[in-house]
Amino acid sequence: MQSGRAAAATASNKGLADPTSQIGTVPERRAQPRSQWLVTSRLVFSDVVLACLIWFVASILHGAWGRAELSEIAVVGNVSNVLVWVGLRALLGLYPGYGLNQVEELRRQTYAVGATLATISTFALVFHIGDLLSRLLLVLGFLSLLLLAPLARHFVKRGMMRAGVWGKPVVILGAGEAGARLVRALQRDWQLGYRPAAVFDSFLAPAGGVLEGVPYKGTAIDAKHWARRQHIDTAILTMPRARRKSFAKLISRAVASFRYVIVIPTDLTGITTSAVVARDLSGTLGVELKHNLLNPWAQRAKRALDLFGVVAGGLLICPLLLAIAVLIKLDSPGPVFYFQQRLGSGGKHFRCWKFRTMHTDAESLLTNLLESNPEVRSEWEKSQKLRRDPRVTRTGRFLRKTSLDELPQLWNVLRGEMSLVGPRPIVDAEVAKYHEVYKLYRRVRPGVSGLWQVSGRSDTTYEERVEMDAYYVRNWSVWLDFVILARTVKSVVSSLGAY
Repeated sequence: MQSGRAAAATASNKGLADPTSQIGTVPERRAQPRSQWLVTSRLVFSDVVLACLIWFVASILHGAWGRAELSEIAVVGNVSNVLVWVGLRALLGLYPGYGLNQVEELRRQTYAVGATLATISTFALVFHIGDLLSRLLLVLGFLSLLLLAPLARHFVKRGMMRAGVWGKPVVILGAGEAGARLVRALQRDWQLGYRPAAVFDSFLAPAGGVLEGVPYKGTAIDAKHWARRQHIDTAILTMPRARRKSFAKLISRAVASFRYVIVIPTDLTGITTSAVVARDLSGTLGVELKHNLLNPWAQRAKRALDLFGVVAGGLLICPLLLAIAVLIKLDSPGPVFYFQQRLGSGGKHFRCWKFRTMHTDAESLLTNLLESNPEVRSEWEKSQKLRRDPRVTRTGRFLRKTSLDELPQLWNVLRGEMSLVGPRPIVDAEVAKYHEVYKLYRRVRPGVSGLWQVSGRSDTTYEERVEMDAYYVRNWSVWLDFVILARTVKSVVSSLGAY
């Protein structure tokens, strides 16, 4: 450790001319390599079991509905479906799928199901065996795979994570603030499967020899030898302090030493992979930035998803809406619904509907409380929310805890004023807090749910909320909406960060 620090200090004293010029020796204990084959085998095994179970249940339902017994060809076809599906998932990089965020993972899983269906259909057409295959069975099977496979994969990965199996160790080249931010992000988003094992930097060493709990092991040149001993094949490079020539040399050395090298351009902080495509322009690296919501077809797809969700979901929850209305009337006098003027797409105001969760004299209660209690006033100024709000009724506390008070906003979605997923609707007083991000906010409809609602909600700062809204607008896709909607169900059940 001391030699690594000395090398870093020497490089600094020489003007940081060559970050690879100093070589330190860092003693460490040999770490056991992760059994990646075990991770892959578990994922494959769980997929095969799930697929076989789905086809078995579909076969039972097929018989229960009075259909003819399955032919031998149909049985063989179901086995082929499983093999083709697993094979296509392997070709799409889902085993083990390290480095794929939830959006990209869902996209590839959906493509695997669609491609399997297309393959089986083409095979049946070419060999004239379509009449021997049960269309009902195929529909049930593939719809179940489409819905259950992502859920099953999530729980299998979570189980492996808790058992300490999921994830591959990586080294971080860069110990500054950019490196610390990267380590925090990888530790938070465990599903990516990248576990920082050590940090290397030729310019500076973190205080105490540790960066966000990850040990510092020396200069960038030390990474090659240390990683080889630890059987680590992936490096992530983020060194904003490096000069251009030095940074290019670092990349060259990293590529020669590691099988996988991820380079994070510091000028693209905040831009994620779902909005960026690398282009090879005759040997010159180009980065294409896409704004999906500027595509008219993407906007139509989002609107179609909203309408389908409102119609289908609204019919299912009608009894729940009626029960909530009765509880509100029994708990306190006043109307069932409450609305507030909010800012929507294009800066236009609209009435945002909710179930009433406060007493009718809520405004006067809030004014008196803020004037008499400086601590409460400080909490209100930070987030426009109070953890212990005296204005909220007993039924209102339950509705807020479960987010059921937001359900009337389905009417706003039907009217085209809101979307099922989007930035949280804000009031005029909040525009100043959004700064330049408000220009992005104006481009989309606010959402009933969104990244803020599924990422801690009131436990996050207002600045983090603004960053989440900006991230959503820049990186929107139908897949991102699906991920947020799925996480919304989990947030409602767990009531995480709601008050």
